[in-house]
Amino acid sequence: MPIPEMVPLLDPTPLPIETGYERLPNGVLHVAARTDMHGCTGEMFEWWFRWRCDTQKYIWWHPVDHVFSDWKGDLRPDTHVGSEHVVTEFFTGLPAADLTIQFRDPNEFFDPQAYAAARGSGAITSAVVARINEGWDPPRADDGTIFGGRMAHIGRDTDWGLVLRSHFFLGYDLPATGASPDEMAQIFPDEFGRALLQHAYNEFTFLSRFLPSLYIAEHRDMVTPKVPW
Repeated sequence: MPIPEMVPLLDPTPLPIETGYERLPNGVLHVAARTDMHGCTGEMFEWWFRWRCDTQKYIWWHPVDHVFSDWKGDLRPDTHVGSEHVVTEFFTGLPAADLTIQFRDPNEFFDPQAYAAARGSGAITSAVVARINEGWDPPRADDGTIFGGRMAHIGRDTDWGLVLRSHFFLGYDLPATGASPDEMAQIFPDEFGRALLQHAYNEFTFLSRFLPSLYIAEHRDMVTPKVPW
């Protein structure tokens, strides 16, 4: 089923919140961060999640906040969909937290026809979406689907690089369990929204500084690198 709050991400038109956070009427905490990744492309961005960085490379990614990285689930080299990123990280000064990120097919979050049209037109050139929750053993449905939150990193290529729009919906499943907006605000307080916003912007700014060179190096047997001069 498409997620209504994510549908506008298929359109490059600026959203009411491109960078910020808000509390939705049902108590879900929505966090948005736009990062301009100069020199990067959507192809590079999706490849980064297929490369599946170990702890050392995870710390390269964000040398301040990232602590530990492991992977499980479907680890095919041609897709990140079906894999799970098991991490420990800080969120901009808050205590370190364990987290599981379960990467999903974008067609689960978007109308498949609308998603295909956006990819075909170049309105978006990368999409990394996931179900997320705290802990390394998060609550799941019988089929293994993680309950908790949603995450979407949607990118668009430009002449200068990648426009990345990151959106998080924390506690997305909890209203269905009867959690009230006040209870949601206690589980995911505004303080966490501010910290996650800063964290997301910083980690993708760090990544943009080395992703182009790393991508070129890892693909040099397929495409001869062009020297700058």
